[in-house]
Amino acid sequence: MICTMAKHAAADRGYGDALMLDWRGQVAEATGANIFFLKDGALHTPTPDCFLDGITRRTVMGLARDKGIEIVERAIWPEELESFEQCFLTGTAAEVTPVSEIGPWSFEVGDMSLDLRKDYLNLVNGGARAG
Repeated sequence: MICTMAKHAAADRGYGDALMLDWRGQVAEATGANIFFLKDGALHTPTPDCFLDGITRRTVMGLARDKGIEIVERAIWPEELESFEQCFLTGTAAEVTPVSEIGPWSFEVGDMSLDLRKDYLNLVNGGARAG
């Protein structure tokens, strides 16, 4: 219910989704998708200790590791958003969706997000997994 209300409130303000924080005030997920950020060549994603550790999330993490990309699961605070270069969502409906902005913070829709999206779509549409 909370996610539905947050998504409607975001839509009323012209956004496609809402960023959800956990009970500690840490970045958790979007309303129906997991979230990743790129910084200095590594993917950072919240530790799934109070939200769903999605199948798509795990699949994309595997694809990233196959490419030699470091995955850092950790607490992410909203104040850190300005330091990230790219952002994308993962989920059954979202698949791999690049994010260009969250509120006042802008992100590049860059090669890493687009390459992981391509790799994921190739995998789920019958392609082989690298590595």
